[in-house]
Amino acid sequence: METSNNVFLVGPMGVGKTTIGRVLADILDLEFYDSDREIEESTGADIPWIFDVEGERGFRARESRMLESLTRKRGIVLATGGGAILNKKNRKLLNKNGTVVYLRASIAQQVERTARDKNRPLLQTPNPEKRIRELMKIRDPLYQEVAHVIVDTNRRNPRAVGNEIRRAIKKLEKASAVVRDEGKQD
Repeated sequence: METSNNVFLVGPMGVGKTTIGRVLADILDLEFYDSDREIEESTGADIPWIFDVEGERGFRARESRMLESLTRKRGIVLATGGGAILNKKNRKLLNKNGTVVYLRASIAQQVERTARDKNRPLLQTPNPEKRIRELMKIRDPLYQEVAHVIVDTNRRNPRAVGNEIRRAIKKLEKASAVVRDEGKQD
């Protein structure tokens, strides 16, 4: 697997992609990016405003363009938005250009971590837990499809999760090297 030393974090809102991404970038000595922050910086507007003005479709188009740009970089850790995997092209870009790590947490943990965050347009509803369950029903199979590694973040220290990801990546690289070596012997 050619990863270009990139690690892409996918998963639902509230699993810790940004926090863990920063720690992981430090552990791996890579540059950190958050696709949502990059979208906000490039547009000069926050995500809720983009959703209000352009709707989810407009936001997803911006997200795809940003992912196209960010996945061209080398030696980065990228925290993606929770819905980035909805677009098949995005899933291909992520899978082709880096090691994709699916961070997951229980529904209860997601609800707890997002409860007071007003910057999540999809959760501005009377029943955020119900909405999270609906989103997970659609998105979980897509996260699993794109992921090279799956790591649970429930009640875990970001550094411990980062170290687990580092070990999993090393294991993948070793397995990939063995496969390449076996191919040369044929």
